[in-house]
Amino acid sequence: MIRFRITLFFLLVSIGAIAQDVTRTLDELLRAYEKQGKFNGSALVAYKGRILLEKGYGWKNVTDSLKNDEKTIYQIGSVTKQFTATLILQQQEASKLSVNDQLIKYFPSYPKGDSITIHNLLTHTSGIYNYTNDGKFMTESAIKPQTRDYMISLFEKKPLGFKPGSRFSYCNSGYMLLGYILEDVSKKKWEQLMHERILDPLSMTSSGFDFVALKNPNKATGYFVMDGKNNTPATIVDSSVAFSAGSLYSTVGDLYKWERAITSGKLLKPDSWKAELTPFKDKYAYGWFIDSLHGRKITRHGGGIFGFVSDLVRFPDDDLVIILLSNKPTGGLTVFANNLAAVVFNRPFDWPTDRKEIHVSEEILQQYAGDYQLSPDFIVTIILENGKLKARATGQPQFQLFAERENYFFLKAVDAQVEFIKDSAGKVEKMILYQGGGRTEGKKIK
Repeated sequence: MIRFRITLFFLLVSIGAIAQDVTRTLDELLRAYEKQGKFNGSALVAYKGRILLEKGYGWKNVTDSLKNDEKTIYQIGSVTKQFTATLILQQQEASKLSVNDQLIKYFPSYPKGDSITIHNLLTHTSGIYNYTNDGKFMTESAIKPQTRDYMISLFEKKPLGFKPGSRFSYCNSGYMLLGYILEDVSKKKWEQLMHERILDPLSMTSSGFDFVALKNPNKATGYFVMDGKNNTPATIVDSSVAFSAGSLYSTVGDLYKWERAITSGKLLKPDSWKAELTPFKDKYAYGWFIDSLHGRKITRHGGGIFGFVSDLVRFPDDDLVIILLSNKPTGGLTVFANNLAAVVFNRPFDWPTDRKEIHVSEEILQQYAGDYQLSPDFIVTIILENGKLKARATGQPQFQLFAERENYFFLKAVDAQVEFIKDSAGKVEKMILYQGGGRTEGKKIK
């Protein structure tokens, strides 16, 4: 018996030591991202029900010299969608709606509303125009309170992009309509319903909606630019504009309570959770992307809203949870989360390295000036100003580009790189944006 106890003691010590090593590596990796200006926010990593890391990195408010910590409150943008989807399924369980209901049932005059279902809204397969693609509205009006009728008018009359159910196209408008449907069938405001059915039962006491009105010392300031020299606080998207598609704010700890509810099967019946996590088109389910990473199944969703980005990643079969919230714009959270998972699973990953700037003549830089169209509603304008190359994307502030090679540039304000490509005649024909592990081409149109 004594020998067994000694063996068990050493086994527990060994497991604890391994966990400490993993925690130390997780922290060192995030500190490396912080040092390079790539990550500024809070992180939580939990494995098999044990929190390995929960802490903040960088600034909560630069002006006041306040640091982020595990209690910092961030806007979480589109991570809101999985909460809205859960409310929809709760109402279906109560027989107040069905995901097969046609949109026309709730909006009788909506054009082609008889061809669009709640399921289409949940899975981004409705074909409805995405109102956040309206650069003018997002630049001039997104920070102002808007009425329900006005928000619907931004997309209602625009033609469908495709036959509903035939394709996937990310659409905040669809999730906004889901919020209005929830209000109609429950006879309650979406915010009230969210509190009663999810936030309060899970004791998510640091989560809510109206970030403008939030008075809390843990509230983070979001930044358009945070590079140590030029720090530009972001304006705040009004909750009536982001609404059920992206208005929630939260902390890493509160979001872990939410994830634990999913893992333990709370809030919904098993069949409803199965429906929420079953992909339809392009690996998208109800408020979740379903994919694989490191040979394991993952469910994840990111969020982006003025001054804030987020990523919530679950490895359900391994019980690994990674939550990253940032108050500095970066497209790198996906990569950071993937590398944190690699640390836990003892898989190889790329340690962040410093990029070195080189000098490129103004004559060469001038060749890159112009407009590049990355999508129908997203244009990046490149200008040469006082010998410096700068980029401004639709509805976003201007960022300086730093040359790593003659035609390859990196940004310091956000984790992104830009490559310029010439045709056979030596004329610049397109740019490639590398961000968040993705690659997007944009043709030079001007």
